[in-house]
Amino acid sequence: MNTHAPKMRPIIRQLDEAAANRIAAGEVVERPASAVKELVENALDAGASRIEVAIAKGGKALIRVSDDGCGMTAEDLPLALARHATSKIDGSDLLDIRSFGFRGEALPSLGAVGRLSITSRAAGFDGAQIAVAGGRIGPVKPAAGNRGTVVELRDLFFATPARLKFLRSDRAETQAVAEVIRRLAMAEPYVGFTLSDEDEGRVLFRADAEQGELFGALQTRLARVMGRDFIDNALAVDATRDGITLTGFAALPTYSRGAAVAQHLYVNGRPVRDKLLTGALRAGYMDVLASGRHPAAVLFLTCDPHQVDVNVHPAKAEVRFREPDIARGLVVSALRHALAGAGHRASSTVATAALGAARPEPASEQPRRYQASYAPARPSAPAIAASLAFQAPGFAEAPTARVEPQPEALPEPAQAPLGAARAQLHENWIVAQTADGIVIVDQHAAHERLVYERLKAQLDATGIASQALLIPEIVELSEADAHRILAIAGELGALGLVIEPFGGGAVAVREVPALIQRLNAAALIRDILDDLADQGASDRLRARVDAVLSSMACHGSVRSGRRMSADEMNALLREMERVPKSGQCNHGRPTWIELKLADIERLFGR
Repeated sequence: MNTHAPKMRPIIRQLDEAAANRIAAGEVVERPASAVKELVENALDAGASRIEVAIAKGGKALIRVSDDGCGMTAEDLPLALARHATSKIDGSDLLDIRSFGFRGEALPSLGAVGRLSITSRAAGFDGAQIAVAGGRIGPVKPAAGNRGTVVELRDLFFATPARLKFLRSDRAETQAVAEVIRRLAMAEPYVGFTLSDEDEGRVLFRADAEQGELFGALQTRLARVMGRDFIDNALAVDATRDGITLTGFAALPTYSRGAAVAQHLYVNGRPVRDKLLTGALRAGYMDVLASGRHPAAVLFLTCDPHQVDVNVHPAKAEVRFREPDIARGLVVSALRHALAGAGHRASSTVATAALGAARPEPASEQPRRYQASYAPARPSAPAIAASLAFQAPGFAEAPTARVEPQPEALPEPAQAPLGAARAQLHENWIVAQTADGIVIVDQHAAHERLVYERLKAQLDATGIASQALLIPEIVELSEADAHRILAIAGELGALGLVIEPFGGGAVAVREVPALIQRLNAAALIRDILDDLADQGASDRLRARVDAVLSSMACHGSVRSGRRMSADEMNALLREMERVPKSGQCNHGRPTWIELKLADIERLFGR
């Protein structure tokens, strides 16, 4: 918005250094958590093995970061507060970045908007201290201290009070600081982290330095930060392609979350929130998650610094790969391979929830009622008979629990992961006995997944048939969009959607996938273009094809209410053990749960 008079020529002015620093601070320091991130990353770059962070009033009143890194000398301190002065790069190659910081902006920016003091001592040198308030730098003074650095920031944004009005409550800012510490701690298992609240006098987060080889140390650190449930239900990921390595842990689909709060992605140790990588993570879990659910994963991409540009975002939260298709393809293929290798595994938290629901309620002083004061919700006998006649003509109502004889051909429980079928309950639940417990299987959900995987395998083997349109559908696009969609015409053609250029920005749709009825080709192409603009790739057409296969599998699988013989139940269990991803149905729900004998005995107080 222009505020000068229409005929007045605006005058270009050189801003003073204090104003320039405050403007730069607005880009780097958005909130107290941003300041903590910059200071902790500086400590990590200094080679610290222990980092202690203390805050007050959510970081607005105090942020203190202490480390045992290499420290600085008295001559270094004034340079540390100068803009664009850094020890991490020499400026000759801005792509060869192997540290968190490299711009030399964090400390002068913090000193421009708060009261900053730095106390540091390098090995073999005396300690020294320097202070800056609102951009005014004080003299260097002698100071006592151990090797390392203590950075103390008080009264954040006192020099720019308008920024304080946009901060959230102390509690919300404290939670944001804790999340920053947790994210950095996950990537540095050999560094100890402590976060304490000076107001309440308590430790908010603590993770001691781990020992052992890297993968084991990382697993232990993630168990501390993400919780033991995550590690117990996570799959190890380790893959390499064209110089990029992907390691980490990805949770089973049945261990999903209601929001994308458990997704942590790192590039060369740097935590990022990158659309390309989050889109690849979603694509890796395609067709195994329920709608509205999000995967949990901690993934680390490592590559040569020249293959990725980390200087494309003010807070370095996003990166740009030189070959984004390779990075995305590695994430998608590695996740799908890990999920396929999991076989029939399902989340242990499902069984834990089932056990929790089965625990007896605590005794109360009220007399126990043995007769319900309401009518049970069981359907009437005619309704049950009509339902059975529709699902399985010729069958009358059967007992709701049935025990099958146990012929000698049945496998011993210890010989099969899902055990041997012992009973069928309510014509929907298969109960199997394992070596140390029981397994309960949802027969419809399990068979639906098996049929779905079989249909996908057949489709991959024969290809997706396309149907030629009698009159090609012309889709008008901008020339840039037309060029972008035609660049992936080969990939779309393999999925049954055949497109050709039609002059200018128009695209002609010649053939569509035969599986999809009443396809709105124009809307689909525009949705694919949106995906390409947002994520650099699109799985939308494949998702539409998979949705049709999922619907076919649902209608072609064993229905609830169908009686199954012992041979049929055991055949279903054995096929579940062989088929990948059989631990969840097409909609992401678990197909089976396991109850350990020890847990069952505990329910009965044994």
